[in-house]
Amino acid sequence: MAIPAVARETVFALRRQIAKIEGTLPERLQAPAGATPDAGAGTDSGSDLTIVRRGLAAALPDAFLPVGIERFDAALGGGLPKAALSEIHGLETRDAGAVAGFALSLVSLILEQAQGLPILWIGTSEIFHEAGFPYARGLHAAFGIEPGRLLFSEAPRLVDALWIAEEAARMTALAAVILEVRGNPQRLDLTATRRLHARAQAAGRPVFLLRQAAEPEPTAAPVRLIAAPAPAVSRETVAGPLAGSIGRPAFTVSIGKSRTALPGQFTLEWNPDERRFDERRGEERQTHEQRAEDSVAVVSLSGGRKDPAAASGAVLAFPAAGSPAAISPTARDQPSPGQRAAHRGPRRAG
Repeated sequence: MAIPAVARETVFALRRQIAKIEGTLPERLQAPAGATPDAGAGTDSGSDLTIVRRGLAAALPDAFLPVGIERFDAALGGGLPKAALSEIHGLETRDAGAVAGFALSLVSLILEQAQGLPILWIGTSEIFHEAGFPYARGLHAAFGIEPGRLLFSEAPRLVDALWIAEEAARMTALAAVILEVRGNPQRLDLTATRRLHARAQAAGRPVFLLRQAAEPEPTAAPVRLIAAPAPAVSRETVAGPLAGSIGRPAFTVSIGKSRTALPGQFTLEWNPDERRFDERRGEERQTHEQRAEDSVAVVSLSGGRKDPAAASGAVLAFPAAGSPAAISPTARDQPSPGQRAAHRGPRRAG
């Protein structure tokens, strides 16, 4: 059934208005081959159709931070947006190290383009006590980040951390802002993420929201990545893989939300020497899994009761309590209360 020209223009006007509110722009694309214009569509359209592609925006090429993996960047529509709020999730608390390591890898790529600017990492006392702080020497060795360029702000409450993040997100003196929270707090709602996203867009700086042990929920972030640790392969040498060694850090990164709405899961390895990502493809993953199957456990598996406990040895008779043999040599060598030094006596109150 043909769509009347008036109704069609009304729909397009509404789409343009929605795209303007969301910060996107409509795109004019060529009609598919063999398609014919609808009857009554008007003579000014010709063979072109104005189509608003959901989730895509007309942006400059330098508006995104390419990760360096072609398939990964294509799935994200060009890479991570530089002036936006991006989420990096860890499904479990034990994934906090992988989430922080993946975020620091992205920070290392950002600092290559932002010479001299620092990074501000904001978190609550709860998250820092649970996950800890990044190690200063590891920052330089693994990511090339000088410890003086990574600033930390520990807030006692989430409301304070959000206020610091909103104020820092508008500052152009920072290369990026990282906000780390735990779980799904009620205060971190859609309105709060909209404020962070809007201030990141105004300042032209990225804001990374690290969420530990959190479930996906509606936010204003256009990109949501789920990071988890991936098994490291053996270290590569001139003579081949070094058996029993631990290679580069690896991350399993899943795309939960993006501009293109294309799902995907990738295994990315961070090269600390060249400061770049490498993708581990299917053959390398299968090789590592085969090595894991062929490996032998160093410690016997006692949890599944596959290995019985060793037979008990000789039974030793301990002396009865109170006998001279039961008094330890250390206790016999201790001076009596009257012979103790004065400075070792109890402290008197007052």
